Amino acid sequence: MEDIPLIRHDSGGAAFAWRGGNPIGVDQFLWDVSRLAASLPDRQHIFNLCADRYNFVVGFAAALLRRQINLLPPNYTPGLIEQLAQCYPDVYCLTDAASAHGSLETVFFPQPVAPDSATRTVPAIPAEQLAAIVFTSGSTGQPVPHGKSWGGLVKSALAAADRLGVRAHPGMSLLGTVPPQHMYGLESTALIAMHGGLTMHAGRPFYPADIRAQLEALPRPRGLVTTPVHLRALLAEPGALPGLDFLLCATAPLSPQLAAEAEARFGAALYEIYGCTEAGQVATRRTVETPEWQAFRDVKLRQEEGAVWVGGGHVEAEVALGDVIELRGPETFLLHGRTADLVNIAGKRTSLSNLNYHLNSIAGVFDGVFVMPDEEGADVTRLMAFVVAPDLSSEALTSALRQRIDAAFLPRPLCFVDALPRNATGKLPREALSRLVSHAAGKAGQC
Repeated sequence: MEDIPLIRHDSGGAAFAWRGGNPIGVDQFLWDVSRLAASLPDRQHIFNLCADRYNFVVGFAAALLRRQINLLPPNYTPGLIEQLAQCYPDVYCLTDAASAHGSLETVFFPQPVAPDSATRTVPAIPAEQLAAIVFTSGSTGQPVPHGKSWGGLVKSALAAADRLGVRAHPGMSLLGTVPPQHMYGLESTALIAMHGGLTMHAGRPFYPADIRAQLEALPRPRGLVTTPVHLRALLAEPGALPGLDFLLCATAPLSPQLAAEAEARFGAALYEIYGCTEAGQVATRRTVETPEWQAFRDVKLRQEEGAVWVGGGHVEAEVALGDVIELRGPETFLLHGRTADLVNIAGKRTSLSNLNYHLNSIAGVFDGVFVMPDEEGADVTRLMAFVVAPDLSSEALTSALRQRIDAAFLPRPLCFVDALPRNATGKLPREALSRLVSHAAGKAGQC
């Protein structure tokens, strides 16, 4: 198979990243990758924990040069890291933090050094080389590993760049609120920048004021890659938002109303991207225009024995999708929620995703989630809901829900909380939800 270049920027003098308002050039990036690669230990697996996005990409690229495999778990809890160490005994940790990470052998990201005057060429990586093992989020169970080749990752990035039109904005500054260790963050903030000729922002701001300030500091054209949780928080802030040339959202479906508000306030078309860890990104839609998703070029979907399968294009092996999908054709579909989200109460069927959509569309709800507790004995299962809505009463919220969903699906109990335990990509792992349910049960359902 062919070798594929590490990056596709026009020249060594071009900007590769932004940090603290200053550009980091392509030459500096290639120097940093080469220097780090020479210092990495001789291992097969690397756990890249760098929080700075530029440092993460340097570490990712350096591992590629050393033919090491990047392990990208969904979180960094001690229990999961211990599982990684057991499954991959030679793994070590690369970090830009000040302290070591648990019991793993730790390599600290080196301090920056100005490059020498030598001319550098962009290295090429074999397309078939295993670049990463990414893990499912754990929102529906234990994280499951999936290998990704360098060729597959690059084809995915190029397909997204073509579909989303980023080539119309060469050198565009790209800020992400999602971590690069997650599949969405890896594809849509790191790889799309590396192979779309974009300039990534090194940070990962969390609070709305920080996101706004760092966007305002970037030159135009500029884009934002975010999640519904971050987007909703940004739109809740008063005042004008920075103008954008590119706006991408993923991890949960957006309502057309929220998408329309985002487009109006940012002055840019908003696109959603659909994918999964197993297949990577596979489809997009412009939410204000259509509820249908359009698959990437050469990616096809088919239905067989109750499951929808996706393959072709950059998808390396055909996989069954874990969502309830209504095919409109081999390349278009409607998304109705996760297969594991389906609930049947009193002979009526819906999905938790649909219920969450209606809950979060109520004015005054900042965040909310429905949960189906595990059934015990012959008791009739009741749905629970946890909601962040400090200015709403239980009666007002229940009344609003009655206008939107069947009474069979009303939550009992409805629990008000200060915040939901979302991870860095805005998802709610099953373990975190289980703790919420246990805490509510300990209070005898009086939330």
